[in-house]
Amino acid sequence: MSFFDETEGRDPGARAAAQAAELKSQIARAAALPGYQAAWGSLDAGSIKGLEGLPVLRKSTLVDGQKADAPFGGFAAHGASGFAHVFQSPGPIYEPGMLARNWWRFGGFLHALGVGEGDIVQNCFSYHLTPAGMMFENGARAVGAAVLPAGTGQTELQVQAAAALGVTTYAGTPDYLNVLLTKADELGLGLGITKAAVSGGALFPAMREAYAARGITCRQCYATADLGQIAFESEAMEGMIVDEDVIVEIVTPGTGTPVEPGDVGEVVVTTLNPDYPLIRFATGDMSAVLPGLSPCGRTNMRIKGWMGRADQTTKIKGMFVRPEQVAQLVDRLEAVSRARVIAGRDGDADTLTVKVEGSEISSDAVANAARDILKLRAEIEICAPGSLPRDGIVIEDTRDYAQ
Repeated sequence: MSFFDETEGRDPGARAAAQAAELKSQIARAAALPGYQAAWGSLDAGSIKGLEGLPVLRKSTLVDGQKADAPFGGFAAHGASGFAHVFQSPGPIYEPGMLARNWWRFGGFLHALGVGEGDIVQNCFSYHLTPAGMMFENGARAVGAAVLPAGTGQTELQVQAAAALGVTTYAGTPDYLNVLLTKADELGLGLGITKAAVSGGALFPAMREAYAARGITCRQCYATADLGQIAFESEAMEGMIVDEDVIVEIVTPGTGTPVEPGDVGEVVVTTLNPDYPLIRFATGDMSAVLPGLSPCGRTNMRIKGWMGRADQTTKIKGMFVRPEQVAQLVDRLEAVSRARVIAGRDGDADTLTVKVEGSEISSDAVANAARDILKLRAEIEICAPGSLPRDGIVIEDTRDYAQ
């Protein structure tokens, strides 16, 4: 078994201890930055023993901060000129980048795919404004591979370059590889691509199987423009292994409260990058922890991959209902351990049902709390403890919009 570095196979207890020490330093660094001073308020970061005592940081907070304190909202350790790159993603929101080895942490993913010295990576992620292209290039350099910075478009030229240069590895969205292969077939050109590192789109099983039939091993990673790589598939093909330099939590949407092991919730990530310390950053994506260790020998936490979006904000009876409000409802009622808001339709009118689980719950108390917090009247259903689904959904929309 070959690892990108020795940390991938370390004892889980040793990893936890090392990350706890790094986290303490990272929180101290963050507490000195104006963005976190505003976000954390009067919170004494020095007294925080773990992540649960800190608020969740959402992208909207970054956007608002960047409007007030350009370009990084006071959340980065350097100004724009202190970084090698500054990127702009839709929003707009600005992200920094460095040229340091494996700065975005894609080296482990590419190494697990078998990419290294002697490989030529055709990098079809965009190099225009957004960071994806540079992220994968940085990872390819970390494993010693050469890069063809192809970006997107100009398919015929890309195919000709891949054939002429002997490209061995594709990096890009899952579907664009098929575009290149189809064009190569039309041109009668044989490509030597045997490995594909994909992200940024759905990798359907049939698509993966079609690539495998052509001799291409295709694996995906989970990453965002703000955080870089979070987790990746290994040769074991059992879930995604969390990167060594991030800490992942799965929380109830709209809160910072961890879900029970195995339950679905929102992915919240803390990076240990001192240049850009994102602490409890909410991705808006849903996943769940996969129990046990990977058969590939890597010993870090595994997640099940992308399982939907956590932002379940829904308009019901003309009012927006948000996951944070459902969390407030649970907090208000001590007897309630879990709640689920369901939007329905009766004829031409919306319906609202609030299901709660717990013991000795007063329906009137729940109805009053729902009216105060959601600003709507609701039907109340009391459910037995443990009976509501553990699927991460706190606002369920059952209305049929095709009707």
